[in-house]
Amino acid sequence: MADTLFPLSEPEASAAPPKTKGVPRLVVPNRSQMELRSVDLESLLALDHAARAVWEFVESLDLSPLYAKVQSVEGGAGRPATDPQIYMALWLYATIEGVGSARALERLTGHHDAYRWILGGVPVNHHSLSDFRVRHGEFLDGVLTQSVAVLMEQKLVVLKRVSQDGIRVRASAGAASFRRKPSLERCLQEAEEQIERLRQELETDPEATNRRQVAARHRAAEDRQRRVKAALEQMSEVAAKKPAAEKDKARVSTTDAEARVMKMGDGGFRPAYNGQFAVDTETQIVVGVDVSNSGSDQGQLVPMLEQLEERYEVIPSESLVDGGFAGFKDIEKASEMGTAVYAPVAKPKDETRDPYVPLSTDSPAIAGWRQRMGTPEAKEIYKQRASTVECVNALARNRGLQRLLVRGQDKARAVLLWFAIAHNLMRTLSLGARCAASA
Repeated sequence: MADTLFPLSEPEASAAPPKTKGVPRLVVPNRSQMELRSVDLESLLALDHAARAVWEFVESLDLSPLYAKVQSVEGGAGRPATDPQIYMALWLYATIEGVGSARALERLTGHHDAYRWILGGVPVNHHSLSDFRVRHGEFLDGVLTQSVAVLMEQKLVVLKRVSQDGIRVRASAGAASFRRKPSLERCLQEAEEQIERLRQELETDPEATNRRQVAARHRAAEDRQRRVKAALEQMSEVAAKKPAAEKDKARVSTTDAEARVMKMGDGGFRPAYNGQFAVDTETQIVVGVDVSNSGSDQGQLVPMLEQLEERYEVIPSESLVDGGFAGFKDIEKASEMGTAVYAPVAKPKDETRDPYVPLSTDSPAIAGWRQRMGTPEAKEIYKQRASTVECVNALARNRGLQRLLVRGQDKARAVLLWFAIAHNLMRTLSLGARCAASA
């Protein structure tokens, strides 16, 4: 070893070289491989799947009003119509799953096992799905009444105490679509001129392809004319609610003439509808549904009580509402109908005054309401509002009731009826399971 400044240790013997391995053998995906599967739709879903419960519920309904509207009959021309049971089951299950778009529902029917099971091989398209959803509001209203009446016969719902709340849902219209009367009249004139111009062009154009394009533009212009006319018809109603000095500032949407700008839950102002749910506090079953284009809940209590009386021939003895419903006229009218109102009493301007002590100007109904809300029992009862109707509103939000994809107050009410029926179906299943467990 050569001399070094520092002594070096002897080098260690090198380790044996590792044994070499071959190329790894792996199983890799082959997505171009054709497969033939023998699968029946019945075996795709578990016996306790929600889609089966939905179908069983639909089979129990009297769909004769829907069958009466079917124009395809035995011995007549045309192909067979799709069974209304399929549309009912599809929309109920879609509502439970938070699907609110007809196009999205059509896509799901192509690959989702639950929707394929409901269809049973029957094809549907988004046009027919969309039409069915909003064309049968009166029938859906009857389904809600019948389903709750069955629960009342079984003593599951007694309608002793009902809670009510509003839920503002964004309308299918933009803020820029709201116009004042002069602007609407100008738009209507432009639409009429465009229709006349397109009509002349359609008559003189010899080319078939161009005629079809002109016809499409003609239909679009007629649709625009119809929407502007509807907005002008709503103008007088909107202007009547404005102060005299601001009547000329009234605006109506050319997209959805019945929608109104409302203050939403986040504090912003957007076109919306004000939905109303009435819920039985014992079972959390929705017993009443309504839709208005008023941004306030004032005046919504009495119409709901009248609706419940018309539906079930029963008026609840107690009604839980928030401060927005608690107008003196509403409380007095509800008291005349036999309903005790539970609503918070507003704080007086004079902080030294007890808000629960009746005033000399109070009517007997208002005085009784003030005294009632000052008791510990009333405060405990009022807590049920948060666990009932507010819970229903939250579930509806979670199921997609954020923004309407339809236009018009009647169609908006039909959508809320779908949510109410779907909610009641799931609640009924839960109540049935609870009764079975306690038996």
